[in-house]
Amino acid sequence: MGIVRTALRRSLKRIKHVSPVRPGDAREPVSTVYAEVEAGFGLLAAPVALHSPSPTALTASWVLVRETLIASGSASRAAKEAVAAAVSRQNACPYCVTIHTATLDRLTDEPPAADEPPAADQPPAAGGSLTAVGAWADRSGAERPFPAAHGPELLGVAVAFHYLNRVVNVFLDDSPLPSGAPVVAERLLGRFMAGRARADHPSGTSLRLLPTAPLPPDLSWAAGHAVVGDALGRAAAAFEAGGGRVLSDAARELVTSRLASWDGTAPGLGRDWVRDAVSGLPADDRPGATLALLVAFASYQVDDAVVAAFGGDDAALVELVAWAAFAAARRMAALTSRTSRV
Repeated sequence: MGIVRTALRRSLKRIKHVSPVRPGDAREPVSTVYAEVEAGFGLLAAPVALHSPSPTALTASWVLVRETLIASGSASRAAKEAVAAAVSRQNACPYCVTIHTATLDRLTDEPPAADEPPAADQPPAAGGSLTAVGAWADRSGAERPFPAAHGPELLGVAVAFHYLNRVVNVFLDDSPLPSGAPVVAERLLGRFMAGRARADHPSGTSLRLLPTAPLPPDLSWAAGHAVVGDALGRAAAAFEAGGGRVLSDAARELVTSRLASWDGTAPGLGRDWVRDAVSGLPADDRPGATLALLVAFASYQVDDAVVAAFGGDDAALVELVAWAAFAAARRMAALTSRTSRV
């Protein structure tokens, strides 16, 4: 397991475009979030740590991920990992696909090792399957293959990964494992991640990190779950505040208006649509709006030139990417909820 732990720790050094806060230099609230991330995943996960130049975005991202994916609830952790893996494939995020496919495989194919806690999860609901759960999550399946009571938890995981995939595509490499790692490394990765995934994680413990905030109407599907709804409301307010600091009202309105009519399909490889979309904005607004549109609709297309053109400091860059990623995640959740009656 040492090779996996070392590889995952070194992934902090492969974060692009920003310099994360080093654990030894972390102060509140970053130090508290770092400690909770280590407790939840077994190490300081790079997809969360990369947010640390903006303590607000760091905290919001952690509350979102912790209270949907990690917190124990009525839906099994295996079902949550199936959602995470399926959404990550849909968003062309190989980093997240590797981690969550490996974790899912370990949770479902093998009993826990002697040094792992017994599984706290139950299998997916009768009549459903993890394959069907994944198809629901990426909207290739027509029916909801789980009890309605599981819907807020699983759709919450989908929101978290529509968000996290976009952020990871901007700031991290294609794999959490080093180039040339042996094939067995992915199996070991799954065992490492499943060790913490099998443990019990009481829900709601991270909510204190963000102030209370109302649940936005487009996230009303989460209202029936006290913790998921509360977490989404708090995180949404934090991401909105960050977006308001770094983007003009006109730039944010452009992104949100285009998302409102988006059907979730990828725009393709060209960027003419982006240039056309920002052409009516003041010149100073265009670089930020360009980056935000690409994060929302085609995060895999964000490159060094787009980031450099924005020109903001590390905190501003993280807050812009976080706002655009969460705006897109909200839209994808609305589409999934509408078609599957969650």
